[in-house]
Amino acid sequence: MLRLAALRIVLFAIGGLGMAWGGSNLARGAALDELQNLESRLLQFETFGPAAAADVLQDAPVDELSGCDNHAHRSLLLLEMPLAEAALRAGAVTDFDRHLGSIESRARQVLACAPRDPLVWLILFGHEIERGQLDEHAFDLLATSYEISPHEAWIGTRRMAVALPVVMAAPAPVQQQVLAEFRNLVRHGFVEIPARSYLSTTAATRALLQAQVDALDVRSRQAFADALEKLRS
Repeated sequence: MLRLAALRIVLFAIGGLGMAWGGSNLARGAALDELQNLESRLLQFETFGPAAAADVLQDAPVDELSGCDNHAHRSLLLLEMPLAEAALRAGAVTDFDRHLGSIESRARQVLACAPRDPLVWLILFGHEIERGQLDEHAFDLLATSYEISPHEAWIGTRRMAVALPVVMAAPAPVQQQVLAEFRNLVRHGFVEIPARSYLSTTAATRALLQAQVDALDVRSRQAFADALEKLRS
């Protein structure tokens, strides 16, 4: 159950949206534009269900991409995550392993050209969770994401959703980073994902998070309480 939940929240989504490539012979420039636009939409929390993701991946002009077309590869990484989830849920071990292998290979390819990409380090952390490797090496991947981009909300909200379910297993320094990021997101008004994560985690983790909320100012505490109430209603 932990593995399935962790994979689901790396992509942070349920549902889907459609997309047409407009033909199978896109010029390389047009293909890159399409994939970069897709990445922007995914990073704004638009999402693909497994069927739609499979269609896009199948039609994507992968052979026309260079090793350093990082935006395109990040789009494809995000698209493949629900396919791995679907395979895990279906008990399709061969497909699950194939998707995880593809995700790891593509992530390493991106890092070879852009070693300071915090999202890809986060994806690799989620990948290690799915492999059942919740160890020091896995948390080093998460720590690298924090080191590269410690204070940006766009990655912090995603990191929060991936890290909180396993925060109790984290080494003390990483655990403190996760809790501090939760507190800072709430303080700066990014309450929805911290609230969702709060409600979905264990009682022990909620106690740690509540201590972070209690240390905030009245306005931030109220905004968080309102977000919780909205999600519960």
